[in-house]
Amino acid sequence: MKNKKIDYKFYIILTLAILIILITVFANYLAPYNPDYQNYEAISQAPNSTYLLGTDYVGRDILSRVLYGGRYSLLIALLVTLLVAFIGIVIGLISGYLGGVVDIVIMRIVDMIMSFPYIVFVIAVVTIFGGGLRNLILAMTLISWTNYARVTRAMVISLKNNDFINQAKLSGASNIRIMYKYLAPNVLPYLIVLTTQDIANNLLTLSSLSLLGIGVQPPIAEWGLMLSEGKKYIQTAPWILFFPGIAIFICVVVFNLLGDSLRDILDPKE
Repeated sequence: MKNKKIDYKFYIILTLAILIILITVFANYLAPYNPDYQNYEAISQAPNSTYLLGTDYVGRDILSRVLYGGRYSLLIALLVTLLVAFIGIVIGLISGYLGGVVDIVIMRIVDMIMSFPYIVFVIAVVTIFGGGLRNLILAMTLISWTNYARVTRAMVISLKNNDFINQAKLSGASNIRIMYKYLAPNVLPYLIVLTTQDIANNLLTLSSLSLLGIGVQPPIAEWGLMLSEGKKYIQTAPWILFFPGIAIFICVVVFNLLGDSLRDILDPKE
């Protein structure tokens, strides 16, 4: 009965996550207006039948901007997560399997990077190299891969002396073949949980940086930037902040719950 409940919960949350991604991908078909169109006759209008979520301080449709904003907020979070997962898993496989000096050097680098507070490190990199999407993705990638490297390394160390690895060695398989054919498939299912929850974390980081003015730059429609631009109007037009904030909240909750559900399925003891 417990497994059925877990599966039921998982499929509901997975459906919500897929729905969010589909809405983001097809925003150009769902948005009622051009997100950058400025209607000066409809400045700061409250939600109504014409503008379902209202308009902002220059008359742009909030609903359209929220839908398009997901393309930057959510898809950048997905891109960064996949990028750092790939880098971290590869480095973790090398470190855990080869061991010795290679492992020591890699782990010292990991420890050094992880000694910096995450958000402070990202802000420092963006400040040095400048804003923009490329530098923002670079900054988030430079520090985020370390979690995957540590987890992958620990799992590889626990697996590399198993019989199936020893048999692969005796059959003449190279180190690279052993890592990608025998170790990686046993590690990846458990890292999916970390990857799913990292989507939420990266979304929050991206939104926070944009809110501070050092992330995505205007006139791009991005949830954190919408919060930054609308904070001056919190008293007179609170819907400018409310709806992108709700979008961030929903995405973070859904992807965190998805990660928890995956953990329950992959490791019921936990």
